[in-house]
Amino acid sequence: MTEQDFEKKLNDLITQIDNLPPDQKEQLQVLAEETKARQAKIRKTMKDLQDSMDYLRLSVKYLVFDLEATRRENDYLRKMLEKQSEND
Repeated sequence: MTEQDFEKKLNDLITQIDNLPPDQKEQLQVLAEETKARQAKIRKTMKDLQDSMDYLRLSVKYLVFDLEATRRENDYLRKMLEKQSEND
């Protein structure tokens, strides 16, 4: 079920609850509103999680780039040291 389907069905349910007698309506309205609030909270949590995952992916890419650059620099410096020791 997609998010849009869920929201549509929840809104349909709320509409049906509005047509109930007052003694049955109140408790169901509270439950429906709590469900709506939980869905919004889940949506926000998922968005925050996705943002965190995107940031983590980017950070890992930068770390890999930095590691590769450091390895190239180390190789270059080792070769310079070897040439220098050969010349001495």
